[in-house]
Amino acid sequence: MAVNGVYKPDMNRVPTGEFFLPSRRTNGFGVQAEDTKICVIMVGLPARGKSLIAQKVVRYLHWLSIKAKIFNVGQYRRTATPNPTAEFFDTSNSEGEKLRMAAAEAAVSDMCRYFANGEGLIAILDATNSTKARRRWVQERCRSEGIETLYVESKCDEESTIMSNILEVKTTSPDYVGQDPEVAAQDFRNRIRNYEKVYQTIDEDESDMTYVKLIDVGQRVIINQIQDYLQSRVVYYLMNLHIRPRSIWLSRHGESKYNLEGKIGGDADISDRGELYAKALPGLVKKSVGDNRKLTVWTSTLKRTIQTARFLEFEKLEWKALDELDSGVCDGLTYAEIEERYPDDFKQRDEDKYNYRYLGGESYRDVVIRLEPIIMELERSENILIVTHQAILRCIYAYFMNVPQERSPWMEVPLHTLIKLTPKAYSTQEERLKADIPAVSTFREKGSSAKHQ
Repeated sequence: MAVNGVYKPDMNRVPTGEFFLPSRRTNGFGVQAEDTKICVIMVGLPARGKSLIAQKVVRYLHWLSIKAKIFNVGQYRRTATPNPTAEFFDTSNSEGEKLRMAAAEAAVSDMCRYFANGEGLIAILDATNSTKARRRWVQERCRSEGIETLYVESKCDEESTIMSNILEVKTTSPDYVGQDPEVAAQDFRNRIRNYEKVYQTIDEDESDMTYVKLIDVGQRVIINQIQDYLQSRVVYYLMNLHIRPRSIWLSRHGESKYNLEGKIGGDADISDRGELYAKALPGLVKKSVGDNRKLTVWTSTLKRTIQTARFLEFEKLEWKALDELDSGVCDGLTYAEIEERYPDDFKQRDEDKYNYRYLGGESYRDVVIRLEPIIMELERSENILIVTHQAILRCIYAYFMNVPQERSPWMEVPLHTLIKLTPKAYSTQEERLKADIPAVSTFREKGSSAKHQ
């Protein structure tokens, strides 16, 4: 598919779902694993959110079972120059230029080996790549190795966004560990000025290249020469991103009557203790948010989430996609009953819980596929509180925290706990607020059929 043009991110969204292409060896999305090698090359001045975008793309791809890895040129450069000043990045500094080029060459060489060894389908080269000459060098090197290239430029002139990114860099970047924050901020501003002297935006001179330009935090998106399925998946994701600072709040529903009985699935009401949690939740949210911003509350269509959210004085939206994992013929049973009635299935699910599909129901992989529109909407939005179910929260949490698929179905997500996730350039910060309201544990260890585990 060749696409050229300018798109607004509030366009009618592209349908999502499972795509299948003829192949000898594919993952759940039909990706031709033996043929695909794509280098996503970040472009942009410092403090434009490149590392955050790179991290988000890799997280998204891992979540979809697509192997990807970031090659950050700054990390290679730090082996020789761990804490450089702004002068190191001055174009007149020949020694600095030599070391920066050596770091880029090392990163690209490692990336080529990564593809040659069959370790993944997509690599992200995270650097400024600020000149046309540097971008052509990367393209020619990739072409010689049979690697496709997709350039992603983050171009931003919004002062508030730039200053917010500078604030984050001075407190989280490895370049400024242990330094006075104000000194670090001033040095980083000087570094940006040095890059501005030579920076060349992607323009019509590079119209033969495959690229995406994200302008002013995605207010405009320019797409050029997108060639294949995986590139289009990455571009679709990028069109839904924003890089403004924000948090997401997650909570399970209050303890339900089924929880007390050790049953799975169903559409049970919340218990008396679940009702207490519903009444306490507004206070937990207010404490966690810390200001008077308005949140939008997303729930599933099941009673226990709607009942839990009803005291929150915010706009509420019900999403069918947030309903609990469908347990098919096991709906309404305890784990002990499942083990007794369906012993082979119980064992198979323990062996591969992510891919196991309940008879007449769903697997965790199925849930990820139906949650993709939710993830896209989360990336477009700000100030969202999701009240939903254990399996659903495991999948959403795994996306933001980059948890491996095989581990995500075994994570403990306790009842009566509010989780705050704050994406940063180098990681996602997590805070938990637990209500002082008892609840049963619904966590089950592998191989266990105990009533409340």
